[in-house]
Amino acid sequence: MNSTHRHLGAKMVDFGGWDMPVEYSGLVAEHMAVRTGVGVFDVSHMGDIQLRGPSSLAAVQRISMNDASKLAVGQAHYSALLYPQGTFVDDVIVHKLSENDYLLVINAGTREKDVDWVRSQIGAMPGVHVSDYSDYYTQLAIQGPRAAETLAKLTNADLSTIKNYWFTWATVCGLANTMIARTGYTGEDGFEIYVPSDEPTSVRVWNEVLEAGREFGILPCGLGARNTLRLEASMALYGHEISEEITVFDAGLDRYCKLEKGPFVGAEALNKIKAEGGPKRRLVGLEVIERGIARDGYGVFDDEGKQIGYVTSGSPSPFLKKNIAMAYVPLDFSAVDTEVVVQCRSNAVRAKVVGLPFYKKPKKQS
Repeated sequence: MNSTHRHLGAKMVDFGGWDMPVEYSGLVAEHMAVRTGVGVFDVSHMGDIQLRGPSSLAAVQRISMNDASKLAVGQAHYSALLYPQGTFVDDVIVHKLSENDYLLVINAGTREKDVDWVRSQIGAMPGVHVSDYSDYYTQLAIQGPRAAETLAKLTNADLSTIKNYWFTWATVCGLANTMIARTGYTGEDGFEIYVPSDEPTSVRVWNEVLEAGREFGILPCGLGARNTLRLEASMALYGHEISEEITVFDAGLDRYCKLEKGPFVGAEALNKIKAEGGPKRRLVGLEVIERGIARDGYGVFDDEGKQIGYVTSGSPSPFLKKNIAMAYVPLDFSAVDTEVVVQCRSNAVRAKVVGLPFYKKPKKQS
């Protein structure tokens, strides 16, 4: 796929050891294509861990914070792998492939760490086999309000029957038993398809997706638009909103953390934090009031010049046409409309706390 991206004029960068396209025709154009039409991303860098065997559910329950026992075959959910202190190894999407078969989609930059961690936690647990299938699949994300119309041209699946965070197998671009998941990382409706990773096959499918979406103005999209889209939708990024130093409660992701399901790695620490009154800081949205862009890592200050927090992700919002950011601040500064100061390089600029997410897709989807 690399030569195909370069042929399309992509600017390439190193990302998690992968040579990845950061943009093709331009970040703003790609971002807006996804918000208003359709875009396609090559997200083959994402990792895939499969847990298979009669004890696979018990293994998933031990290593992840959401309750996989609630999943039906063909359903997926957002979850995370946690350290004993309740902080993040990584966030993951858990897919129930069958009664004894689960697929965890993980991040590229944490792939080796995640695989090693999963194996170390499961250890010699009988009845479960762990496989790293990351190199076996090319994963393409077709995202946007015209995503279903685009993919419908290429598959025999009835896409209207696939609900959000569900998946199925169907023929796609002539490839039988292709996994189609209605998931994504853009805040829009969309699908992720998993095809064989050999270059002739992946390039053919990529080109057929572009051709199918031509009438809807499809654009190939890079990491730049992927980041601004997920920021508008307030989706966490490992190393920014979540990390080995940030707890589930800090990140506001406790709605996905099912402490009542029984013991799992990190649960004891989280129960203790909860018993002691909860987190002392909170992830909030910021809208920059004055001229300036709140970039990742910039300090957040009170009116007296005392640093109270830091920006985790920040950028101009192509769709909302505002400068937005997410940041960690103490609870006393987390209420909507609270004003703070962000140190943007040499300039101190005012910002206010706003609700998350910054952007929500329209309710009705095909």
